[in-house]
Amino acid sequence: MKLYYTPGACSLSPHIALKEAGIPHELVKVDLKAKTLESGEDYNKVNPKSQVPALVLDNGELVTEGPVIVQMIADQVPATGLAPANGTPERYRLQEWLNFIGAEVHKSFGPLFNPTLSDETKAFFRNRINGKLAYIDSKLAGRDYLMGSQFTVADGYLFTMLRWADAMKIDLSAMKNLMAYKERVAARPGVQAALKAEAA
Repeated sequence: MKLYYTPGACSLSPHIALKEAGIPHELVKVDLKAKTLESGEDYNKVNPKSQVPALVLDNGELVTEGPVIVQMIADQVPATGLAPANGTPERYRLQEWLNFIGAEVHKSFGPLFNPTLSDETKAFFRNRINGKLAYIDSKLAGRDYLMGSQFTVADGYLFTMLRWADAMKIDLSAMKNLMAYKERVAARPGVQAALKAEAA
Protein backbone atom coordinates (compact mmCIF):
# COMPACT_ATOMS: atom_id res chain seq x y z
CA MET A 1 0.00 0.00 0.00
CA LYS A 2 1.08 3.55 -0.70
CA LEU A 3 -0.26 6.46 1.36
CA TYR A 4 -0.10 9.96 -0.10
CA TYR A 5 0.06 12.38 2.81
CA THR A 6 0.93 15.90 3.89
CA PRO A 7 2.42 16.42 7.39
CA GLY A 8 -0.16 17.93 9.72
CA ALA A 9 -3.05 17.27 7.33
CA CYS A 10 -6.01 14.93 7.83
CA SER A 11 -3.94 12.18 6.17
CA LEU A 12 -2.51 11.60 9.66
CA SER A 13 -5.71 9.65 10.42
CA PRO A 14 -5.13 6.81 7.88
CA HIS A 15 -1.40 6.95 8.67
CA ILE A 16 -2.27 6.15 12.30
CA ALA A 17 -4.61 3.38 11.11
CA LEU A 18 -1.82 1.81 9.03
CA LYS A 19 0.59 1.91 11.99
CA GLU A 20 -2.01 0.52 14.40
CA ALA A 21 -2.90 -2.25 11.94
CA GLY A 22 0.76 -3.11 11.39
CA ILE A 23 0.32 -3.01 7.60
CA PRO A 24 3.53 -2.41 5.61
CA HIS A 25 3.19 0.73 3.52
CA GLU A 26 5.08 3.36 1.61
CA LEU A 27 4.65 7.05 2.44
CA VAL A 28 4.61 9.58 -0.36
CA LYS A 29 4.76 13.23 0.69
CA VAL A 30 2.54 15.71 -1.15
CA ASP A 31 2.99 19.47 -1.37
CA LEU A 32 -0.67 20.47 -1.31
CA LYS A 33 -0.03 24.08 -2.29
CA ALA A 34 2.01 23.20 -5.36
CA LYS A 35 0.06 19.95 -5.99
CA THR A 36 3.34 18.11 -6.50
CA LEU A 37 5.22 15.14 -5.07
CA GLU A 38 8.79 15.39 -3.79
CA SER A 39 9.90 14.05 -7.19
CA GLY A 40 8.24 17.06 -8.82
CA GLU A 41 5.53 14.87 -10.34
CA ASP A 42 2.06 16.37 -10.71
CA TYR A 43 -0.06 15.01 -7.82
CA ASN A 44 -3.23 15.52 -9.87
CA LYS A 45 -2.10 12.61 -12.04
CA VAL A 46 -2.28 10.39 -8.95
CA ASN A 47 -5.41 11.88 -7.41
CA PRO A 48 -7.53 14.19 -9.58
CA LYS A 49 -9.27 15.43 -6.40
CA SER A 50 -5.96 17.15 -5.48
CA GLN A 51 -6.44 16.28 -1.80
CA VAL A 52 -4.90 13.99 0.77
CA PRO A 53 -5.23 11.30 1.89
CA ALA A 54 -5.06 8.98 -1.08
CA LEU A 55 -4.26 5.30 -0.77
CA VAL A 56 -2.98 3.21 -3.66
CA LEU A 57 -3.58 -0.49 -3.10
CA ASP A 58 -1.15 -3.21 -4.12
CA ASN A 59 -3.26 -3.86 -7.24
CA GLY A 60 -2.88 -0.19 -8.27
CA GLU A 61 -6.41 0.84 -7.34
CA LEU A 62 -6.80 4.34 -5.89
CA VAL A 63 -8.98 4.93 -2.83
CA THR A 64 -9.76 8.43 -1.53
CA GLU A 65 -11.76 9.97 1.36
CA GLY A 66 -10.34 9.46 4.84
CA PRO A 67 -13.32 7.73 6.50
CA VAL A 68 -13.45 5.16 3.68
CA ILE A 69 -9.68 4.62 3.68
CA VAL A 70 -9.49 3.98 7.44
CA GLN A 71 -12.32 1.43 7.32
CA MET A 72 -10.62 -0.34 4.41
CA ILE A 73 -7.38 -0.47 6.42
CA ALA A 74 -9.17 -1.77 9.51
CA ASP A 75 -10.93 -4.49 7.52
CA GLN A 76 -7.55 -5.82 6.31
CA VAL A 77 -6.68 -6.84 9.89
CA PRO A 78 -9.95 -7.56 11.75
CA ALA A 79 -8.14 -8.97 14.79
CA THR A 80 -6.86 -5.48 15.68
CA GLY A 81 -10.40 -4.33 16.53
CA LEU A 82 -9.80 -1.06 14.65
CA ALA A 83 -13.34 -1.41 13.28
CA PRO A 84 -16.21 -3.69 14.33
CA ALA A 85 -17.36 -6.28 11.80
CA ASN A 86 -19.33 -5.05 8.81
CA GLY A 87 -23.10 -5.25 9.16
CA THR A 88 -23.10 -5.09 12.97
CA PRO A 89 -24.75 -2.35 15.04
CA GLU A 90 -21.28 -1.48 16.36
CA ARG A 91 -20.00 -0.88 12.82
CA TYR A 92 -22.85 1.54 12.17
CA ARG A 93 -21.96 3.33 15.43
CA LEU A 94 -18.36 3.63 14.21
CA GLN A 95 -19.60 5.06 10.91
CA GLU A 96 -21.77 7.50 12.84
CA TRP A 97 -18.66 8.77 14.64
CA LEU A 98 -16.62 8.96 11.43
CA ASN A 99 -19.38 10.94 9.73
CA PHE A 100 -19.83 13.28 12.69
CA ILE A 101 -16.10 14.00 12.89
CA GLY A 102 -15.91 14.50 9.13
CA ALA A 103 -19.02 16.58 8.55
CA GLU A 104 -19.27 18.52 11.80
CA VAL A 105 -15.71 18.87 13.16
CA HIS A 106 -13.33 18.51 10.20
CA LYS A 107 -15.34 20.72 7.84
CA SER A 108 -15.69 23.42 10.50
CA PHE A 109 -11.89 23.77 10.58
CA GLY A 110 -11.65 24.60 6.88
CA PRO A 111 -12.51 28.31 7.19
CA LEU A 112 -9.86 28.77 9.90
CA PHE A 113 -7.17 27.94 7.33
CA ASN A 114 -8.47 30.62 4.94
CA PRO A 115 -6.45 33.85 5.35
CA THR A 116 -9.05 35.91 3.47
CA LEU A 117 -11.90 35.33 5.93
CA SER A 118 -12.71 37.91 8.59
CA ASP A 119 -11.98 37.40 12.29
CA GLU A 120 -15.73 37.53 12.90
CA THR A 121 -16.33 34.63 10.50
CA LYS A 122 -13.49 32.64 12.04
CA ALA A 123 -14.90 33.28 15.52
CA PHE A 124 -18.19 31.75 14.37
CA PHE A 125 -16.42 28.57 13.28
CA ARG A 126 -14.29 28.45 16.45
CA ASN A 127 -17.48 28.53 18.51
CA ARG A 128 -18.98 25.85 16.30
CA ILE A 129 -15.93 23.61 16.79
CA ASN A 130 -16.08 24.19 20.55
CA GLY A 131 -19.72 23.12 20.61
CA LYS A 132 -19.04 19.93 18.64
CA LEU A 133 -16.04 19.03 20.80
CA ALA A 134 -18.03 19.74 23.99
CA TYR A 135 -20.56 17.16 22.78
CA ILE A 136 -17.76 14.64 22.24
CA ASP A 137 -16.33 15.49 25.67
CA SER A 138 -19.69 14.56 27.24
CA LYS A 139 -19.75 11.25 25.35
CA LEU A 140 -16.26 10.35 26.58
CA ALA A 141 -17.34 10.34 30.23
CA GLY A 142 -16.38 6.93 31.64
CA ARG A 143 -14.87 5.79 28.32
CA ASP A 144 -11.29 5.29 27.20
CA TYR A 145 -12.19 5.78 23.54
CA LEU A 146 -15.15 6.84 21.39
CA MET A 147 -16.46 3.28 21.11
CA GLY A 148 -15.73 2.38 24.75
CA SER A 149 -12.64 0.48 25.81
CA GLN A 150 -11.46 -0.34 22.26
CA PHE A 151 -9.36 2.03 20.16
CA THR A 152 -10.80 2.34 16.64
CA VAL A 153 -10.07 4.26 13.45
CA ALA A 154 -12.51 6.95 14.63
CA ASP A 155 -10.09 7.74 17.46
CA GLY A 156 -7.23 8.32 15.03
CA TYR A 157 -9.45 10.74 13.11
CA LEU A 158 -10.58 12.64 16.21
CA PHE A 159 -6.99 12.82 17.50
CA THR A 160 -5.97 14.45 14.21
CA MET A 161 -8.70 17.08 14.69
CA LEU A 162 -7.55 17.72 18.26
CA ARG A 163 -4.05 18.44 16.92
CA TRP A 164 -5.65 20.97 14.58
CA ALA A 165 -7.38 22.56 17.57
CA ASP A 166 -3.94 22.97 19.19
CA ALA A 167 -2.54 24.50 16.01
CA MET A 168 -5.44 26.98 15.90
CA LYS A 169 -5.01 27.84 19.60
CA ILE A 170 -8.51 26.62 20.50
CA ASP A 171 -8.61 26.26 24.28
CA LEU A 172 -10.05 22.86 25.24
CA SER A 173 -8.68 22.80 28.79
CA ALA A 174 -12.17 22.90 30.32
CA MET A 175 -13.06 19.64 28.52
CA LYS A 176 -11.44 17.26 30.98
CA ASN A 177 -12.61 14.01 29.36
CA LEU A 178 -11.34 15.16 25.98
CA MET A 179 -7.97 16.27 27.37
CA ALA A 180 -7.41 12.94 29.13
CA TYR A 181 -8.51 11.13 25.97
CA LYS A 182 -6.05 13.10 23.83
CA GLU A 183 -3.16 12.14 26.12
CA ARG A 184 -4.28 8.50 26.10
CA VAL A 185 -4.38 8.37 22.30
CA ALA A 186 -1.09 10.30 21.94
CA ALA A 187 0.66 7.71 24.13
CA ARG A 188 -0.20 4.79 21.83
CA PRO A 189 2.87 3.34 20.05
CA GLY A 190 1.12 3.37 16.66
CA VAL A 191 0.22 7.04 17.04
CA GLN A 192 3.75 7.89 18.17
CA ALA A 193 5.18 6.01 15.18
CA ALA A 194 2.98 7.92 12.71
CA LEU A 195 3.88 11.28 14.27
CA LYS A 196 7.58 10.43 14.22
CA ALA A 197 7.47 9.36 10.58
CA GLU A 198 5.70 12.56 9.53
CA ALA A 199 8.15 14.74 11.46
CA ALA A 200 11.13 13.09 9.72
